[in-house]
Amino acid sequence: MSLYRITGGHRLTGSIKVEGAKNAVLPILAATVLNEGESVIENVPALNDVVTMLEILKSLGCRVKYQDKTVVVDSSNITSNEIPTVLVKQMRSSIVLLGPLLGRTGKVITSYPGGCAIGVRPIDLHLKGLRKLGAKVDMHGQIICKGENLTGTEIQLDYPSVGATENIMLAAVLAKGETIIRNAAKEPEIVDLQGFLNSMGAKVYGAGNHVIRIEGVKKLHSCRYTVMTDRIAAGTYMIAAAITGGEVNLENIVVEHLHSIIDKLRESGCIIRTNCSNLRLIAPERLRAVDLIRTLPYPGFPTDAQPQMMAAMCTAQGTSIFVETIFENRYRHIDELIKLGADIKVDGRIAVIRGVPRLSGALVTAKDLRGGAALVLAGLAAEGVTEVEGVEHIDRGYENLGRKLKNMGADIIMV
Repeated sequence: MSLYRITGGHRLTGSIKVEGAKNAVLPILAATVLNEGESVIENVPALNDVVTMLEILKSLGCRVKYQDKTVVVDSSNITSNEIPTVLVKQMRSSIVLLGPLLGRTGKVITSYPGGCAIGVRPIDLHLKGLRKLGAKVDMHGQIICKGENLTGTEIQLDYPSVGATENIMLAAVLAKGETIIRNAAKEPEIVDLQGFLNSMGAKVYGAGNHVIRIEGVKKLHSCRYTVMTDRIAAGTYMIAAAITGGEVNLENIVVEHLHSIIDKLRESGCIIRTNCSNLRLIAPERLRAVDLIRTLPYPGFPTDAQPQMMAAMCTAQGTSIFVETIFENRYRHIDELIKLGADIKVDGRIAVIRGVPRLSGALVTAKDLRGGAALVLAGLAAEGVTEVEGVEHIDRGYENLGRKLKNMGADIIMV
């Protein structure tokens, strides 16, 4: 088992070209199942979750090549509609294959998905949407969806779930007639999925708003598409510079996607200058506490950046309050931060962080992807040596995190 060994106290400075977005590329890769030709996808990050998704595609009969951040998927010959359980258990995002496999083959068999244990993430909205399109769902031990003649309809989501929105979009592309999704998720990754689908000849409109319309088509065609850059990775690199009193230039980003994080970092005392695709952050010697951070669906503050921001507030001057509204178990990093000397009190979904002058190195364990990143950032600011176990969680969502931080001046090695 690997770990990061970090000697803290080094001010990070430098430039980072941000990788492609994990949360965008996975549903896009799933969508290649709909295309009976070849999909060329560029700016694909080298992540464990990407490798798992490619293995799933191979198991379904797709021919896959991955080289130099470009994936080529030939899905002309789908030979299976059953997703191997061993791969499903490795990745939560495997659930997004329900829609495209159902649309392409009329049937899909899968197990309940795995991934980070950050709280209950029910798939009832996914299945409710597929049922409204005409699918029959059996959930005895496995999830078995059947629906050879899906028909467009109006679907009102009870909550703007990203995964449910994606699955319904993917199933509706080849359905007969028009599908309307109301209270749809507005995340940029939904917009990117729409862009990819339309590049294959789909007719999807409205992504980024609460109403999405899909006009069903009979067939899709080969395409080439470039994945958006990762807004959560960009936020993590910004916070890494901020927690060490450093400076960072981010390249190849969409600044519009980052405003909720930018706002809180400015509130903490950082100077941030932007244009449409680049950002420069200059941090003060010590951050100021942020009064309140409440996680919300986009465009609110992302739950995926909450642990990293909490790490930064552990040494900020003053008291910060966090309210986690998305996942009820997303505070698993707090006990580990306390091992480093953080002063944090939790009451349900509310965490109160009183900034301390410094953290001290210790052995800590990453229990999920974003919490693991938070521990790495805390280690950058801590005195002495911090060892972060559970690197496999971090590798699911960051491309060469250790190398990028090392290039900025961090003393970090993989052991």
